[in-house]
Amino acid sequence: MQPKPLPTSGTPVVAIIGGGVSGAGVAYHLARAVDGAHAAIVVFEPRAELGRGLAYDTDDPAHRINVPAAKMSLQPDDQGEFQTWIDARDAVACDPEARRSDGQIFPRRRLFGDYVASLLKPLMDDGSVRHCRAAVTHVERHAGRWSIRDDKGGLTEADIVAIATSHPPPVAPGRLTTLLAAHPRFVADTTKPGALDVIRPHDRVLVIGNGLTAADVIASLAERGHDGPVTAISRRGLRSRGHAPVPQPLYGDFVADAAHSAVSLLAGIRAAIDAAKAQGISWHGVIDQVRAQGFDLWQALPMAERRRVVRHLRAYWDVHRFRIAPQVEAVLDAAITAGRLEILAGSVADARIEGERIPCTLQPRHRRPPLERSYDAVVVTTGPAHGGILETQPWLSALAASGHLSLDPTGLGLACTVRSEAIGPSGAADPSLLISGPLARGTFGELMGLPQVTEHAFFVATEIAAKLRLAASNTHPA
Repeated sequence: MQPKPLPTSGTPVVAIIGGGVSGAGVAYHLARAVDGAHAAIVVFEPRAELGRGLAYDTDDPAHRINVPAAKMSLQPDDQGEFQTWIDARDAVACDPEARRSDGQIFPRRRLFGDYVASLLKPLMDDGSVRHCRAAVTHVERHAGRWSIRDDKGGLTEADIVAIATSHPPPVAPGRLTTLLAAHPRFVADTTKPGALDVIRPHDRVLVIGNGLTAADVIASLAERGHDGPVTAISRRGLRSRGHAPVPQPLYGDFVADAAHSAVSLLAGIRAAIDAAKAQGISWHGVIDQVRAQGFDLWQALPMAERRRVVRHLRAYWDVHRFRIAPQVEAVLDAAITAGRLEILAGSVADARIEGERIPCTLQPRHRRPPLERSYDAVVVTTGPAHGGILETQPWLSALAASGHLSLDPTGLGLACTVRSEAIGPSGAADPSLLISGPLARGTFGELMGLPQVTEHAFFVATEIAAKLRLAASNTHPA
């Protein structure tokens, strides 16, 4: 497949909306792939630095990267660059807990943001990449180009737009937001700065969700000296798993005879785990192999089977794939041992406000009657609501209304082709509008872990560079 030509108007402009790791990665690789004199690259990001996003803009000392630093990099072909960067600067000297006894480093999350920002700085200094510190408010197609308005009153005309926005905020289940919105210790969005400041040291806390965000919240509360009881409830009660005591080799091959149904995929993974165990290899090596072959596996599944995976297997995949740092795992283990942390499978059937108390009715998944509990604080950690992405920002809604964007049928984000070109409601792809990062997960499969995010950013940058070269050759034929 060859990239389609784009209309040209002098120096082409590429606008990247979102300056987290995904957007910054596209800008970084695109600037290195094309001559800055032949393309203007502008990144719209309200934060002071590019490369942080929600994940790496935290000052919370309890927030750590969830994989060893040796597996974190903005370079798809140099997986160890982040650790090399750390070693060259002795960057964890003030964080003795970061380095484990086996030599692996799990630094605080903000440090990875420092690393990405350091890679972008030379490109911004020489003008190859421009950082527009503003939030996009409106995007529309006009006279063959994209018109982008921002909240600082700016208007930018672009030839290509890459959407690399952050995850949408979590959504509280049922009517909880309506029922508890008036309570001062109902925390609906933990990504907001100081969100946990309202929780007092001895408060009884209900955490809705059991994934990575829930683990971060519990570790953050412990870091602040919280010693009250915590209940973490989720539909299946699945807690995020930790890393293997020692690195495990990849095990299995899921592509040679690719599964074409959710059931056969699950059976193949279970069989591989059993076979690996017989050879002394833990499930970690199998799951890592599934992740490594994730794109090809996902492409082999018909859409109906992808939906079944999302509906029935995603929760199990997430807790095995997205592992918590050893430091965070130790906090959770200690809380469970001390009896301060209870993990439940079930749902919140009802809740109300009585003064400062929050009486809740919890419905266990496998037994009755319901449990009546009283809490001082409720924290929502259900994870990003990808299915509602179009409603999170007006400019996304407007692009959908004008026929440029649509939801992916799996409910994991925005519809796009295997070239990452956005697909509108008509089913037609737009070669000048691309999706980068986790919002393309419905098409590409595994796009939440950092290695896959950086690989996809490189891929999108490569696609854009090819479009720019084609447009230039059409404008100036040899």
